Amino acid sequence: MHRREFLARMGVGAAALAACPAFGAPARSRPNVLFLFADDLDPGCVGALGGREARTPNIDRLAARGAVFVNAYNMGGWHGAICVASRTMLMTGAYLWRAQALDKRLDAERDAGRLWPLRMAEAGYATYFSGKWHVATAPEQVFQHTAHVRPGGMPFLAESGYHRPKSGAPDAWRPWDTSEGGYWEGGRHWSEVVADDAESFLQDARTGDKPFFMYLSFNAPHDPRQSPKEFLDQYPPENIAVPKNFLPEYPYKDAIGCGSDLRDEKLAPFPRTEAAVKVHRAEYYAIIAHLDAQVGRILDALDAAGFGDNTLVVFSADNGLACGQHGLMGKQNMYDHSMRVPLIVAGPGIPRGAHIEAPVYMQDIVPTLLETADVATWEGIEYRSLVPLLRGARSAARNAIYGACMDLQRMLIMDGFKLIHYPATEKWLLFNLRNDPWEMRDLSEDAAHAEALNRLRKHLGKMQHKMGDPLVKTAAGSGEKK
Repeated sequence: MHRREFLARMGVGAAALAACPAFGAPARSRPNVLFLFADDLDPGCVGALGGREARTPNIDRLAARGAVFVNAYNMGGWHGAICVASRTMLMTGAYLWRAQALDKRLDAERDAGRLWPLRMAEAGYATYFSGKWHVATAPEQVFQHTAHVRPGGMPFLAESGYHRPKSGAPDAWRPWDTSEGGYWEGGRHWSEVVADDAESFLQDARTGDKPFFMYLSFNAPHDPRQSPKEFLDQYPPENIAVPKNFLPEYPYKDAIGCGSDLRDEKLAPFPRTEAAVKVHRAEYYAIIAHLDAQVGRILDALDAAGFGDNTLVVFSADNGLACGQHGLMGKQNMYDHSMRVPLIVAGPGIPRGAHIEAPVYMQDIVPTLLETADVATWEGIEYRSLVPLLRGARSAARNAIYGACMDLQRMLIMDGFKLIHYPATEKWLLFNLRNDPWEMRDLSEDAAHAEALNRLRKHLGKMQHKMGDPLVKTAAGSGEKK
């Protein structure tokens, strides 16, 4: 079920939000904050967002008692490791291109206290971290308590995990084989270790007199997509559907930097086959289900520790993933499966069961949580609080979403359309997201949509200037490439 069909069936609107208790109302103590972060999670694989194949009952139960932002996006990245940009924007509150500049001097930003966890600590929160970091400063100098800091990027993937499975050849890769390392390095699956650390953190927080801020960052479901065999057995490849937008080869893959030399794209053979995509998606669904089980453990531990009623819980991801859609395997593209992310917020004052369609950035959650916890922001934060949207104020919605990947791709979402630009070939693509949610019918050469194309092209140029996009000159109104 696609997210728009799902929303139509839900029938949740502004009236439901307006009926909820005041968001951010004064309380006897500040709420705790629990931030659960996944890596490479296509929101189309989450049940609460209309996903059908991967089973996510624990993420779904969190959504049922909170608000789901159906159209949440990451702004993109300045190199192939999209997670670095996503997480740097999250920590600094800066938009993409300013975050790139801050990435080079992040220790100075840390020393000035202009990082999200430091601001929480300054306001009196006990801060905790476990899992994937991948930000250009040491987490031990950003959080008061850390455990099992994982390397940036991904768990180690053996050579047998690439270019597979090949037609007519045996597949040597076994995702449940603990001898392959990767998520199994250290003897226990890394997602389970994050949940273990969460349980330990929560016990520690029970003895303290401060509210807590916990940032629990899973490597899953990033490849290598390893999980226990009982999870893989739930998803036989022969039972997996090939995505509607499957292609053997993306026609512009080389022009956008997604050719055979990009690591993510090497996971499956070229050209893509339906059989290979089924195998990869089966493994993807299995590690998502395993991740969901750990989320369930954490939510249960939160309640058992007595924090369930006074904790704001957020579930999100740094970016999405193609995993066989449009002929692509990675996230270095402008399609919704890669740019859109899950964003679920639950806790005191949050409207229950709300599904908010307004387009937002995932990193908007930072000023949202700061406002809700009555913590001051810092000079230069560019993302917007979502509190007005949670209160039902549609006028607070953004009118456009901008996206970029290196100097090879640009995107604009506005008025129900998505515009994609590939500067290296001057190729433009236009999709009607309402009528074509799988982004399969390019309307850029359709005369009936010429006005929409021109309107979005003009607005993209304005957004590029606003964002300090390196593809345009800084002189106002020039609109020329460097």
